[in-house]
Amino acid sequence: MGWFSRDQKGIQTPTDNKKEMPEGLWYKCASCGEQSPMSEHEANLWVCGSCGFHDRIAPKDYFAILFDTPRYKLYFNEVQPKNALQFEDLKPYEQRLKQAFDKTDANEAVQVAVGRMEGRRVLIAAMDFRFIGGSMGSVVGERMARGIDFCIENKIPCIIISKSGGARMMEAGNSLMQMIKITAKLNELSQAGLPYISLLTDPTTGGVTASFAMLGDVNVSEPGALIAFAGPRVVKETIKQDLPEGFQRAEFLLEKGFLDKIIRRGNLKESLVQLLSFMMIKAR
Repeated sequence: MGWFSRDQKGIQTPTDNKKEMPEGLWYKCASCGEQSPMSEHEANLWVCGSCGFHDRIAPKDYFAILFDTPRYKLYFNEVQPKNALQFEDLKPYEQRLKQAFDKTDANEAVQVAVGRMEGRRVLIAAMDFRFIGGSMGSVVGERMARGIDFCIENKIPCIIISKSGGARMMEAGNSLMQMIKITAKLNELSQAGLPYISLLTDPTTGGVTASFAMLGDVNVSEPGALIAFAGPRVVKETIKQDLPEGFQRAEFLLEKGFLDKIIRRGNLKESLVQLLSFMMIKAR
């Protein structure tokens, strides 16, 4: 009660007694609005304990969840994006890249790492939505292509975690060419008898959905993920019809046969390890 003092206007809180709440201590769910301590949210793998909403996370967080130890190795970070087309809209592409560099701890929209899952050596290419919307540019395609070559050379399985707004418009046709480039490399991986698991997370859209994200030997997703080519608003305006409830969400796609399984983040490592164990026996 010492915080309060009464005057003619009622109860007031003296400003000199107020304490500022440090930022980053609490998490508010974007789906249900429930608040929880950030430490608790992180311990729950960034999944809302109230409604089960799966928050977007960065590649390093997926690596921490899936690999046995933090002793994984990043590959191909020396391949850096450039403004080969001298593109400029409201600002030069170089400036957009610099802003993305400064905003995140990443240097492109995909990180490729090799580590062990239950002792098995695995390559994971994880996309990063924080970096220009996880858009697929030339370097994204090149890193993935080199990663698939690495899998073939070392006879290890490949997991791609998609989280993307689609092709990167600042690279025009060069961006679209990455669809066939990665697809061709995945065909080589298949011919080598090595498994590819595609994990689609929120959101997976555009040219990524139209190419490698849907080409897994097994296609799995996190709950509630938006998975689409064009967004629901664009589809609705094009066909002039209302869309079914849950349209383009993971559960809808599972029902229609576009996905093989939906896996909660807490079960992700166990489920992927089981799949890889079975698939690698078939690959021998």
